[in-house]
Amino acid sequence: MRIGPYPLRRHNALLILWTALWFLVAERHGAVSWHYLRTGQQLLFNQIPGGGLALYANHPELQIGPVSFLVAALFAPFPAVLGEKLADAFMSGLGLYMLVLVGRAAADHYRGTGLNHRRLQQRVLIAGAAFIPMWVEVAVRFAHLDDVLALFFTTLAVRALVRGRATAVGVLLALAVDSKPWAVGFLPLLLALPRPARLRSAAWALGLVAAAWLPFYLTHLDTLAAARFTIPNQPASSLRWFGVHDAATPWWDRPAQMLLGIALGALAVRRHRWPAVVLLAADARIVLDPSVYTYYNASVLLGTLIWDSIGQRRLVPWVSWIALISLYGSALLIPSDRTQGLIRLAFAVGSAAYVLCWPQRTPRSRRRGTPAPGQVLRAAPGATVNAGHRSRS
Repeated sequence: MRIGPYPLRRHNALLILWTALWFLVAERHGAVSWHYLRTGQQLLFNQIPGGGLALYANHPELQIGPVSFLVAALFAPFPAVLGEKLADAFMSGLGLYMLVLVGRAAADHYRGTGLNHRRLQQRVLIAGAAFIPMWVEVAVRFAHLDDVLALFFTTLAVRALVRGRATAVGVLLALAVDSKPWAVGFLPLLLALPRPARLRSAAWALGLVAAAWLPFYLTHLDTLAAARFTIPNQPASSLRWFGVHDAATPWWDRPAQMLLGIALGALAVRRHRWPAVVLLAADARIVLDPSVYTYYNASVLLGTLIWDSIGQRRLVPWVSWIALISLYGSALLIPSDRTQGLIRLAFAVGSAAYVLCWPQRTPRSRRRGTPAPGQVLRAAPGATVNAGHRSRS
C-alpha cells in the first residue's frame, strides 16, 4: 500500500484506523483545556492586557512554556471552534508520527544485530495500540498542546540520539522544556552521548532554555511566583500513601519530581539502559504529583513505547499494556480513590525496578564489539565513524 511516492506499512495503516476511532470517540467532548492555550498566546502577543513578558508574573496558573503558545498561535486566525478541531487533528497526527519515529529509532538502534523487522513492526503495532488511547486523551480530550509538544520533541530527541546527532539532541530537549517545564526530567538522555558531544549538546540545551525563559524572569521578578503555583492534592494521588495529606501541592513536591526523574534517568544511562529515561521521568511525575488527570498517563505510555520498542526485544510489549490497564483501567473501573493511588504507586515502583534491574541479553554483534547504532566513535583525522557506517572525506 502506498500514499503517493511513500509506502504505507500495514501496521501503520492499522494504527491510523485505531487513532481515527479513538479520535471520533474523544472529539465529542474534546478540547477541555484549549482555552488556556488560546488565552496564553493572546497574552504573549499582548492582544489582551497583562501579557507580554509579564505573562507568567500575572498568570502563574499558566504552567505552559512559551514555545507552546507560539505553536498555539498558528491556530488563532481560524474561528474558535474550527481552530480547536484543527489543533486536535494536528496533535493526533503528531502521535502517529511519533510511532513512526520510535519504530525507525528501534530499527537504527538494532542495525547489524540480526533484527527481524517484521517482528519489530508487530511490536510497534501492539505497543502503539496501547499508546494511542492515552495519546488521544492528552491531544484531543484535554487538548494539552504543551504536553503534546514536550513529548513530541522528546521523541525527536530519541531519534536524533540513536542517529548520533548530538546538537539536535540538545536543541530538541530544550524545545521540550520550553514547551512544558516538567520535561526537565528527560534531560538525562544527554548523558547517553559520548563525552565531547555530550558537552556540546548540553550547552545547546542550556542556552535555548535560558533564551526562552530568562526574558520573563529578568524583566518581571514576580515570575518566580509561577514556580510556586499549587494545585489541590486529590484523594487518588499516590502522595497520600506517603502520608502527605496537605490540601494543596507541598512546597517540595515539584523539585522532588524533577530531581527524582533526573536521578533515575542518570542511573538508567549508567546501567546502559537509556531507553528507560522517558518512562522513569514519567514514573517520578505520576507518583509524586498531587493531581491524577488521565492525560498524565500519555508520558508514561510514551516511555513504555520507547522501552518496549528499543529497550527490549520481546515480541509482546507487555509493559505498555500493563501501563494502560493499570493506570487508565483503574481510573475508569475502580471507584476507590485510595486504591487508585496504590495502583499508581505500585506501577511506578514496579516498572522503574523492572527497567533498571531486570537482566538483559546483549545482542550478538554488541558482544563482538560492534558499536550500538547512534554511538559516535573517535576516528582518525578526516574520518567519521557513525552508527556502524564509515566515510572518509
